[in-house]
Amino acid sequence: MVGAAAAPAAAAIPSTPDRAPPVRIAIDIDSTLHHYWDQFADAARRRYGVVLPYERQTWRIDALAPDEVAACVADTHRDEIVLASEPYPGAVEAVTRWGAAGHFIHITSHRDPTAHDASAAWLERIGLPYDELYCSYDKVTRCREIGIDLLVDDSPVNLARALDAGMAGATIRHPWNVELCDSGAVVGADTWPELERALAATLEPGPRRA
Repeated sequence: MVGAAAAPAAAAIPSTPDRAPPVRIAIDIDSTLHHYWDQFADAARRRYGVVLPYERQTWRIDALAPDEVAACVADTHRDEIVLASEPYPGAVEAVTRWGAAGHFIHITSHRDPTAHDASAAWLERIGLPYDELYCSYDKVTRCREIGIDLLVDDSPVNLARALDAGMAGATIRHPWNVELCDSGAVVGADTWPELERALAATLEPGPRRA
């Protein structure tokens, strides 16, 4: 993992004069739809005896070498770990409402493509509806290709790239992205119900309010 880049100005979601349009939303999985850090920290402790307290984490994990980080990530993306994850309270309900309102839901994860089937099975298990699932190591490029308007992601690096590409950004607040949240460049919230409320004006369907 690397340090966060300086945040560009927040992007505006495209609109029309008389009606709020459907929004094309990309949503990350790990640390966005579920609490991933405990899984990663457990892998680091088992493999290398390294303790990684959540509240002290920055985007760069200096206690592990890059190959050790990659090994821990691979551990957490085994099928049985993926399928055992539990979503954050309110996440499934919020995304379900967004889809029902006509917004395009693109689920995207920085996972090896071999994790696609387990990820799809997990989404089915938790009952989260979506239009597309994409696992790769370059989610922002895919977001640009399919015209995403809003990226919901915990990574300050991905969010900064999305903002630079003209997308809007939102996130569940974590120690490693709090600086970006506090800058006002993205919408940040501590919980999914709070995030849904914070994005309500942007994602509300129907005629635009004067």
